[in-house]
Amino acid sequence: MNFSSIDQNVAKHIALNQEEIDFFHGLLQHKKVKRKQMILQEGDFCKDSFFVVEGCLRSFSIDKNGFEHILNFAPPNWWISDLYSLFSQKPCILNIESIENSQIILFSRENQEKLFAEIPKFERFFRIIAEKSLVSHQQRLLDNLSLTAEERYENFCKRYPSLIDGLAQKYIAAYIGVTPEFFSKMRSKILRNS
Repeated sequence: MNFSSIDQNVAKHIALNQEEIDFFHGLLQHKKVKRKQMILQEGDFCKDSFFVVEGCLRSFSIDKNGFEHILNFAPPNWWISDLYSLFSQKPCILNIESIENSQIILFSRENQEKLFAEIPKFERFFRIIAEKSLVSHQQRLLDNLSLTAEERYENFCKRYPSLIDGLAQKYIAAYIGVTPEFFSKMRSKILRNS
């Protein structure tokens, strides 16, 4: 397995020698997942963080009326997990599904603790990842409370430029919090006006 993409992701924040890289690689598990495959389901216990090598994952919840609400997407070089379950060891509140055939790297919470004990600078790396996630989720919450659907779509385009044309419209609609029909009309209007 080629770990170059996860190595580059880590190297943005911490420097490692070859021995440290080899130890890190020994804690990782590679997995291929098919399109529409569930990686985690609400009610499961989340034991892993997932790093996307190829493809795209999404995390979402389903409300009592059966509507999906997409929390985020994970294109290549992004991390995704149910942090609530991972850190609290309580059942998942999210589902994580592969949108397309994907290759992911699983990194268990147990191995994360081993890594911190052996190479403490990894705590800095995962703190930075957690801080970015927290900032992103807070901004997303504020956007959902105060922005129009068009402004939320504009923010989606800035956050996920590589996904604008490749994702099914129903996924983008579920992310910005509108029906697919509303999204289709809104997008047509935006394209006419641009």
